[in-house]
Amino acid sequence: MAGLINFEDENEVKQFLDNLGVEYSFQCYKEKDPEGCQRLADYLEGVKKNYESAAQVLKHNCETNGHGESCYKVGAYHVTGKGGVTECLKTAYSCFMRSCNAGGKKSIDACHNVGLLAHDGRAMDGAPDLTAARQYYEKACAGGFAPSCFNLSALFIEGNAKGLPPDMTQALKYANRACELGHVWGCANASRMYRLGDGTEKDEKKAEVLKNRARELHGLEKERQLKFGE
Repeated sequence: MAGLINFEDENEVKQFLDNLGVEYSFQCYKEKDPEGCQRLADYLEGVKKNYESAAQVLKHNCETNGHGESCYKVGAYHVTGKGGVTECLKTAYSCFMRSCNAGGKKSIDACHNVGLLAHDGRAMDGAPDLTAARQYYEKACAGGFAPSCFNLSALFIEGNAKGLPPDMTQALKYANRACELGHVWGCANASRMYRLGDGTEKDEKKAEVLKNRARELHGLEKERQLKFGE
């Protein structure tokens, strides 16, 4: 049948993959298609294992086209220095922020990463920016990213002398949301808060339900780990 690839023929597969690379390059640089550039970067990274070239395409697609997924990926490259780019958390922070604000496939992950880097201060000259951390965690949490909801809960439990007072009602709200999204420690913290009456009236029934949910999620996680190791 014409047009079908015989994936058992090594030469035919190689030709097919080489043609893909040519097609994606054309889409990116001739047709000026940002999605074509992302496909080219994925091809260079996943098929060719050419991380240096992938990094250059990602950088181009982020800076020239403002492509959210490319900004996220080049930010991740800057975290570790992958693909020969400079290892720099400030640059990574800038890329993640651009991805977060651009929207798209990786925007929620990018918002969470901005929150993390602002929270621990590694991209802020060692001084945490809890206002920025809260803002970007809230974006990611609103997008259904459970770790951001949990981190918001922790922020409100701890508070900070530089302007964020402890707020147990908010802490409980975000612990509950993290739990709803399947975060085991969100369930555990919410259970404890209902049992102690932190941020709410004491409610032993809710505390027990959430404790059981935490146990269930913990069991599921252990089961997944066992299956992964098989």
